[in-house]
Amino acid sequence: MTQARVLDVSSLPPYEISNRSPLWAGQLLMCMIEGALFVILIATYFYLRLGVDVWPPPGTRIPGTLIPTLALIPLIASCVGSWIADEGAKSNSRGKMLWGSAINLAMAGVFLALRAVEWAGLNFRWNTDAHGSIVWDMLFLHTYDVVADLLVTAVLLAIVAIGRDGPKQRIGVHVDSVLWYFLVAIWIPMYVIIYWGPRLVGAGR
Repeated sequence: MTQARVLDVSSLPPYEISNRSPLWAGQLLMCMIEGALFVILIATYFYLRLGVDVWPPPGTRIPGTLIPTLALIPLIASCVGSWIADEGAKSNSRGKMLWGSAINLAMAGVFLALRAVEWAGLNFRWNTDAHGSIVWDMLFLHTYDVVADLLVTAVLLAIVAIGRDGPKQRIGVHVDSVLWYFLVAIWIPMYVIIYWGPRLVGAGR
């Protein structure tokens, strides 16, 4: 009988606060799943758009660009906070994790406030027509994911603030940045499609 081979891994650290962590890979895979949903919505948008001559339909005002464009500033700036928190997790710096997460939450909060104003200014609802349905779907899914991730960030911030900043908490802060970068990145093409697309290809007035 062949003797079983045994690999000694006792010298390895219990947690890896880096991109080689299995949890980081799992978060990346979750982003891919979420990304597939957004791609489906974008494909649906163009499918509906190519089926009509005028987009949005007559009587529907094209969404304004001022507030959504201004909202990009705090959204992109929030990545700086996420990066600081991420670097703090890697270097075991409690201060960086606290400040970075706080900056991320503050900037994202400004973004959500501007989105609420923008949303309230739309003159169509989800059940107005096909254009209204797909635009509201895209805004809702992205907003839902942003709020969900910010809740996770807030919980991590609270945990670190009370002094629990061990390896488990640090890896949580580290992988949280992955999803946030994804949510910021995926919004850029959606922003262009929703707010500039109708202007670039012509629309009803």
